[in-house]
Amino acid sequence: MFFRRNKSSIAAAERDVPLPGRDYPMAVADAHAILGTPMTPPFPDGMEQLVVAMGCFWGPERAFWQTDGVHTTAAGYAGGSTPNPNYAETSSGQTGHAEAVLVVYDPTVVDIQDLFRLFWEQHDPTTPRPAFGFGSNYRSALYTFTDEQLVAAEASRQRYQARLTERGFQKIRTEIGPAGPFYYAEDRHQQYLHKNPRALCPHGFCQVGY
Repeated sequence: MFFRRNKSSIAAAERDVPLPGRDYPMAVADAHAILGTPMTPPFPDGMEQLVVAMGCFWGPERAFWQTDGVHTTAAGYAGGSTPNPNYAETSSGQTGHAEAVLVVYDPTVVDIQDLFRLFWEQHDPTTPRPAFGFGSNYRSALYTFTDEQLVAAEASRQRYQARLTERGFQKIRTEIGPAGPFYYAEDRHQQYLHKNPRALCPHGFCQVGY
């Protein structure tokens, strides 16, 4: 007697296999299209970094580059296993990455709490789909670079959860943890809403203050 694997089961198994990626990073412009600062390291002494994922990365990048004290921003992929993935690979769900934004900021100019406020208020962290699009690549995540940032990030989640609970919202789904590798997205995605002013990047949000 012969048994056949269901086609949908085969497809699901194939999706569970991480893509190999590549051993070279995506080429990006030397300078940020708006800020004029380098998007890649090394960054000036005293700068600190966060990586945020809030759904589609176009809108969040613009929100952060418009913030005083932010030195530079970049769109990319974080939280997965495939090295140097591209957009199509990340969108397939087979890399484990979220669309993310690298935020490099001057802590003497902008307080990290102001960055947390922007993060929490500009998307809905209680849903698995906080912005336009489907799939794990659109999940909510906050990745930190120091122990102090991690403690502050977890405290910010508790603070915002209390505000949301008061308003009847469900549990925050945001993934918080130490930052792993950040892989730059293709140059066409960098500062996308500046280069394509008619483009849309709709984000749901809870209308609850941090």
